[in-house]
Amino acid sequence: MKKEIIISGFGGQGGLAIGKNLAEAGMAEGLNVTWAPSYGPEMRGGTANCSVVLSDRPVGSPVFNHPTELIAMNEPSLEKFEAGVVSGGAVFVNSSVVNDKVTRPDLTAYYIPCGEIADQVGNAKVGNMAMLGAYVAATKVLKPEAIEAMIEEMFTGAKAKLVPLNIEAFRRGMACVG
Repeated sequence: MKKEIIISGFGGQGGLAIGKNLAEAGMAEGLNVTWAPSYGPEMRGGTANCSVVLSDRPVGSPVFNHPTELIAMNEPSLEKFEAGVVSGGAVFVNSSVVNDKVTRPDLTAYYIPCGEIADQVGNAKVGNMAMLGAYVAATKVLKPEAIEAMIEEMFTGAKAKLVPLNIEAFRRGMACVG
């Protein structure tokens, strides 16, 4: 098993956090992982992205041209990366922001209302956790319990109060594809 994932969106949408959570949960489950965030001018409000590899074999390089999955949190991300996804791959689209549909019939498309889920749980910043939940439920590459453990480790001290909101958004995202 080898998953090569591009996660892309506006800087404030939490795409890099999705990637980091996938990588950390993958390590916790004994997988070989890489997480390569893209830092540059896109951090000034434009589109930021990261590449994640999850594999049961050694990872030769964190760089790849054709991801097995794409998580598109905004319209420019879908436009930029859809064409490179391998045939038979999957595209996860934040349908709260992206109006376009996946155009390739050889891809499986999931439309996740990240913004609506975030609003339902009462915190606009947890839309990325909804998307993470959808990805985990659809691909089954990681156990939900591993992601929830990562969420608990992420928010400690004064931020521990955010754990239930993030876990609820994660679970609602899972329910979108379950």
